[in-house]
Amino acid sequence: MKQRIHIYIFLSLSVLLLSWEANLLKPVQADEILIPEESIRLRILANSNSPIDQQVKHNIRNAVNAQITEWVELLDDVDDARDIIGENIDDLNSIVGEELEKVGNDESYNVSLTETSFPTKLYGDRLYPAGDYEAVLIELGDGQGDNWWCVLFPPLCFLDFSNGDAVAHEADETPKEEENEEEVEVSFFIVEIFTSIVDRFKA
Repeated sequence: MKQRIHIYIFLSLSVLLLSWEANLLKPVQADEILIPEESIRLRILANSNSPIDQQVKHNIRNAVNAQITEWVELLDDVDDARDIIGENIDDLNSIVGEELEKVGNDESYNVSLTETSFPTKLYGDRLYPAGDYEAVLIELGDGQGDNWWCVLFPPLCFLDFSNGDAVAHEADETPKEEENEEEVEVSFFIVEIFTSIVDRFKA
């Protein structure tokens, strides 16, 4: 009876270990899986990270996204989307101005349809590489606050890609090493458990 219990424990731990290893080896998927190569993004640079400036950024995001979605939701060609957005840039400028006016904010702003730089982002298990992408770029004031971005065409702004994690740079090497050490310790601990169970099973 005891041997049977030991076998069950051994099998359960084996499945757990294999699942854990499989998760570690799970590949990061590339940008094109979710975002088509021909797309138009929305990027908003807040004036600063103050609560007021960040709230203004979110208000403008909601208003601009709602308007552009009306324009492009029935389109299936990026050239058509680009044309209609470009022809109505003045309307987007008005929307931004109205949102700023609502909160008594008279800071400068600029709205353009252009290619702009995006940093590398890890969103879930998908990697979005850095690069220059076509986007409606909205710069508020000094543009020194956290940015927000999504995909306007095809309409994917229900996904807040800006909440993804920035891919680590050289300054993050030490934390990575610590994480690797922890993984080694966990692996060693599991090996010890297996060894102990095998020894008892043999006994």
